[in-house]
Amino acid sequence: QVQLVESGGGLVQPGGSLRLSCAASGSTLNDHAIGWFRQAPGKEREEVASISSRFGKTHYARSGKGRFTNSRDNAGNTVYLQLNNLKHKDTAVYYCAAAWSNTGWMTQSIGDYDYWGQGTQVTVSS
Repeated sequence: QVQLVESGGGLVQPGGSLRLSCAASGSTLNDHAIGWFRQAPGKEREEVASISSRFGKTHYARSGKGRFTNSRDNAGNTVYLQLNNLKHKDTAVYYCAAAWSNTGWMTQSIGDYDYWGQGTQVTVSS
């Protein structure tokens, strides 16, 4: 079992940036696919980005492509989601999630993920 804790959210102006962190305990993230999801009030949770931490593969949904970037630390304990050029529509609670895999497999399906963090609030407002 892996426990995930997100951090790095906050209040930013449109066009601003944040770096979200997803820190793991209980296990490293090297053998997991990591997904980033967000949920705005009254809306369904949606996938934003995903990464195979061990193999360095990444995926971006249309919503964040060109603005959001996945990265990881060398030890595999933390993954990051860099949010650039933030827009009002990006306002949501952002979650990271993990699914075990020792290959480069990734998924954008909520049901494929076993472990979830508590979420971190991102608010974009002028």
